[in-house]
Order: sequence, then C-alpha cells, then structure tokens
Amino acid sequence: MYTGEDGMLMAATFFGQAARGAAMSRKEYKACAPALRQSLFEAQQRLGKTRAFSVVVVVAGIDTAGRGETLNLLNAWMDPRWIVTRAWGAPSDEEAERPPLWRYWRSLPPRGQIGLFHGAWYEPALDDRVERRCSLAAFDRRLGRIAALEKALADDGTLVLKFWLHLTAAAQRKRLKAFGRDPLTRWRVTERRRERARLHERVARAAEHAIRRTDAVRAPWRVVDAADRRSRNAAVAAGVRNAIAGALDRAAVRGPKPRPAVRRRTVESRDAEAAASPTQPVVKVPAAFEQRCIPPDGVVRRLRMPNMRPPHALSGGRLAALGATRDSTTGCTDRLGALDLTLAIDRKRYRAELAAQQGRLSRLQRLAAARGLSTVAVFEGWDAAGKGGAIRRVTAALDARHCRVIPIGPPTAEELARHYLWRFMRRLSRAGRITIFDRSWYGRVLVERVEGLASPRECMRAWPEINDFEDQIVSHGILLLKFWMHVSRREQLRRFHERRRTPHKVWKITDEDWRNRRRWRDYEHAVSEMVARTGTRRAPWTLVEANDKLFARIKVLRTLADRLARRLET
Repeated sequence: MYTGEDGMLMAATFFGQAARGAAMSRKEYKACAPALRQSLFEAQQRLGKTRAFSVVVVVAGIDTAGRGETLNLLNAWMDPRWIVTRAWGAPSDEEAERPPLWRYWRSLPPRGQIGLFHGAWYEPALDDRVERRCSLAAFDRRLGRIAALEKALADDGTLVLKFWLHLTAAAQRKRLKAFGRDPLTRWRVTERRRERARLHERVARAAEHAIRRTDAVRAPWRVVDAADRRSRNAAVAAGVRNAIAGALDRAAVRGPKPRPAVRRRTVESRDAEAAASPTQPVVKVPAAFEQRCIPPDGVVRRLRMPNMRPPHALSGGRLAALGATRDSTTGCTDRLGALDLTLAIDRKRYRAELAAQQGRLSRLQRLAAARGLSTVAVFEGWDAAGKGGAIRRVTAALDARHCRVIPIGPPTAEELARHYLWRFMRRLSRAGRITIFDRSWYGRVLVERVEGLASPRECMRAWPEINDFEDQIVSHGILLLKFWMHVSRREQLRRFHERRRTPHKVWKITDEDWRNRRRWRDYEHAVSEMVARTGTRRAPWTLVEANDKLFARIKVLRTLADRLARRLET
C-alpha cells in the first residue's frame, strides 16, 4: 500500500485494504481551508493566463459519498467563469443516436479552463455492470475505450485528474440514516440509493476493476476516504491544486512550447523553405515505434506500441501481381501504385448509370432514415481530384433534410484550443442522417504532417487515435465509408491549367495548390501510410481511380449504395 500527497490512497491499493483516513476537526479545517482555497484560486489564475493546457477533473464514487458537494466546493473556491461543470443522466434521444462518448467530447473544456465532471464516462459503465446489464467482457471493452480517450486527452496536453470517493458499507448506511432523520435532507434517501447501498459490495468490486483497468501514469486515480466530509474536501482540493501547480511548474521549466497547429506560415515563406530543401523527406514513422510517456514524477517509462499492420495487407506475391510496391520510407504497402488510372466510362453509359445509381441511393436513404441508420462518408484526395463533383452527385440523390455536407478548412481558435478530434465528434449527425465530410480528421496525418503543422510525436499518436475514433463510430452502428480520390500527377497538372483558363473555375486554383504540387512525393508517402495504417476491416478505404471524372462519380455512388444496401440487409 502506498499513499500520495494529501493522504490520498493511490489506485494500486484498494478499498478493503485501505486504512481509513484521519478525521479532520472543525478547528483544523478552519485553519487550513483559507490558505488552501487561496492557493487553489491562484493556480487557476496561472492556468488561465498561460493557457498551457486544459484540466479535466472526474469525481466518481459510492452513492452518498459527497460527489456533488465536492464539485460545489471546487466551484465556490475558484472563479466559476473559467470552469465547465457537467453532470449526466440518462442519454437523451439526441445523445443516444450518437456514439456513447459523444456527449463527453462536447463538454471538454478549452485550454486555460477546468472541467468538473460528475461521474463522467465511468458512471454509466459502472451502473450497467452493477445492474448486470453487461458482461465482464463488455465492461472491459468499455473500459478500454475510456482508457483510450483519456490517453488521447493526456497526450494532447490535457491534465486528467480522477478521484474516487469511497465509503465502507457501514459508513454508507450511517450516512443514509442521517439523511433520513433530517427533514431537509430526507429527499436524498431514494429507493435507488437504498438499493445501491444493498449492492455496496458489488459496486466496490466493479469500481476496483475499473480503477485497475484505467489507472495510468498520465491519468492516475486518487482514491479518497469520504467518511469525513472535511478531510475529503481538503484532500480533493489539495490534489487539484498540487496537480495544476506542478504541471504549470513543469511547463515553465520546459519553456513555452509553441503549438505547431497554431503557426500559420505564408505561401512565400513556405515556398522559400521548399526551395531551400527541395528533397526534404516526409517524417518517417517505422512500423513499430516507441512512444515516451513523461509522468508527473519525471520518470520516463517507455511503452512499445504494436505493429499496426492492417488486416487486409497484401502479400508480396499479390502485390507484384497487382503492380503495387512496398514504400521503402515507411515500410507500408503502396496500394496507390496498384490502381488502374486508365479506367473510364463513355458519357452515354455514364448518364444511364448515374440515373440508376442515384435512384437506388435515394430509395436506400429513405429506408435508412426510417430505420434510424446513420451514415458517415469521408472524402479525401488530391487537389483537383474531383471530390466536390462526386459529393454533388451524391447529394443530388438525397433528401436535403437528412443530409449534411461539412467542408473542413483550417481549425478555428475555438477548435485549436481542444483535441483535434473534438470538432469532428461534435459534428456527427443524429440517427437516420447522412454526414459527408469534405476533408476530415485525416488532415492531421496529411497536410499537418507534411507541412510541419503537427509535431512528429503528434503524428505518431494520431494513428491509434484515429482508429479508435472510427471504431467508436462503427461500434455504435453508424455506417462509415472513406474515399480517397486518386489522380496521376500529369492529370492533376492538366486540370490545374484547365481551371486557370476557365473563368468560372479560376477561383478553384490558388498558389497553395501549386505549392502542394511541388511536394507531391511527400504527400504520396503520407497517403500510402495513411491507407495502410487506418484501412481496417471495419473501416476500409475505397480507393477511387479518378483520372476519368465520370468513372469516379459512378464508382463512388455504386460503392455508397452497395454498402448501404448490405447494412440494411443485415
């Protein structure tokens, strides 16, 4: 058994083995509370001025342990203008129609602010396990997803603090009796709380399992004995203060770290950089890489990440038969080289196929809307590859009330203040709708990676984060399709000149497009690795031969209709 600062038991030891914390007298509490409150407020003010990171404080625990009182105290001791306080009940219809973690993503605080979460993502998982609505295997899967979320937040700089307020069975019964005797608190003794008190042992076992599975260096659990209200309040407040102050001190020692995504270079400066190093390679990421996690104690622990080879990776013989190669820089399969860009369709057949596939897609969408089946379609591709034209042919077949196209540009200041996946999670539509992303979260591993807008470490983290994000979407029952519109370099040049000569298309060609073209090889490496690392059985990539626009549009429509039909059949 080991204890951290402020007398808090760490998650390595558990409730049955834990020695009860010493009760704090009223005199002792009055003596320490003012200084503790002042130091907590000062830490919050430092955080608000530097905006070095955001803070998420999760307060969970046994019923009647004082979770709400603790959150109210933190709100009272700090400036509430820079605090986001959230508590969740049963999911609303809007929330139930999206992945389970969607409603928590929406509430994440921006940098410089503190989020106080009552139970957060742990409460529904624990409730389902305690009430025997899910098996242990399903419980473990949910905890794994929670751990992945917390890791993504911590890797992005968020300070994740988790407190479990624990009561023994006897202390919980005593508190319920005290509530029942007081007319002002009698309303708190509900039948549900009586039932949970009878299930105390089951709740404790589920909580211990959850703590063991989700305790991490960057998102540790702190178990607090909540039998004494004053010592509980002091322990949680001191834990929040020490964590924020320590993180700010470490950030000050390291010096101000500019966030690459905020830096926006001009086209002229980028051209000068490209001219100075015309053969600058893309950031190399080996198939198996190491990620360093720097815990608060300063001890470096090295975690080996597994080789994330996609399940559909082709063998060497199959690659040779298709004309594909293996990228020597990244070690990933170059599936782009296997595409036959000579595929085309004549205009007469195109018109017939277009009408047939649009009619088919329209019928399938109405059926999907009636059944509550949502679809997310992601369009990525080279500049001038025909993404916009393909999207317009898709939306022409859809009911505009149930379809939404989201063009993705540079992130706003609000979006830069949060995890890069935040702006995509919050845009997922309700059940029965089709959401089309014109460019997407893959900007992190494409333009941000090649242009140096994201650090190499951020790019390495993106692979498992994106795969987990997409797995959440698919696991919720949403149909996910990902299209890469591929053209040859010669065809792109022809389209660039065509746009420049056509008055109503000249706005589509910019200096940025020409500059990106000069880094074609770097982007090609990045695309090959993206397809290999994020093309999974549950979220495969559809590579579209787009040298012929007509062929590409039909392939997109047919693929979308086929996938939707198969999902509706099952």
